[in-house]
Amino acid sequence: MNRIITLDEFIIRRQKDFPFASGELTGLLRDIGVAAKIVNREVNKAGLLNILGTAEVENASGDAVQKLDLYANEKLIECLKNSGECAGVASEEIEEIITFPTVNDKPSKYVVVFDPLDGSSNIDVNVSVGTIFGIYRRISDTADSCTLADFLQKGSQLVAAGYVLYGTSTLLVYSTGRGVNAFTLDPTIGEFCLSHRDIQIPQRGNYYSVNQGYYLKFDVDMRRYIDQCSDMNLRLRYIGSMVSDIHRILLQGGIFLYPNTRKYPQGKLRLVYECNPLSFIVEQAGGKAITTQLERVLDLEVHDLHQRATIAMGSPEMVDEMKAFVEKYSGINLPKD
Repeated sequence: MNRIITLDEFIIRRQKDFPFASGELTGLLRDIGVAAKIVNREVNKAGLLNILGTAEVENASGDAVQKLDLYANEKLIECLKNSGECAGVASEEIEEIITFPTVNDKPSKYVVVFDPLDGSSNIDVNVSVGTIFGIYRRISDTADSCTLADFLQKGSQLVAAGYVLYGTSTLLVYSTGRGVNAFTLDPTIGEFCLSHRDIQIPQRGNYYSVNQGYYLKFDVDMRRYIDQCSDMNLRLRYIGSMVSDIHRILLQGGIFLYPNTRKYPQGKLRLVYECNPLSFIVEQAGGKAITTQLERVLDLEVHDLHQRATIAMGSPEMVDEMKAFVEKYSGINLPKD
């Protein structure tokens, strides 16, 4: 029987892998793990605590905010603020960045971006939701408060990213650029324990994930590609919680699509809070992540905290096939990799 390895133990063991191995990033990841346990507890008893349903407000992206969105947002901010390892945060639920004061005069070298509760509208019907996070090393002077520029770095500059999936079991999946590992929360001991080591996404899979209800609102080339997925007898699986859909594809292979529509010509998903962190994870697991305009997601310039993007991500062979299909039917003639 293999010995149980907790998240804290694993993070400490892998500290030498970090480009700047001085303990701050280690502590920051542990803080996120603590926040995830607190949010998990409330998600699992939300109906008993009267925190289901909408909060009757909209977030900075114009989406209806759920009560649990606000709770998860507050707990993440609280946990990240108290340790002193984080200089500030940007959240999908907040219009501007939040800067933190130093703790014990210790300069903080990192900032965190997050979607506190992705797919939160599913909570009312007991469907899996998740938390997405990304960590950047500051480019501003650590002697001063962090700045907006620290958060507007390309996804390729992420030093760590991950997600927490609150489902039949609760998993924390993360990468620091040295592969992807997953930890399952053992409620009997209150610890995340290593359950999936060095995850590798299959080269291809039997699933495609897209909101097919918007089919007629997609561009013609994307509709043709979706038709091809159906013709190839791929199985349509779409939960409406990006974390859940990506987690399945990460383990079983497939392709996730969120193209532009007439209502959202630039795409709907947030680049900073959703696309970049999950693209980082998928690439670290051997997959690919591009926009439906065929640009690598992690190379996109970031101009705004709530910038939107399209995305196609998953098994590398399937993403390559989608790219070739779009090039053929949209008239795009891009240089080959």
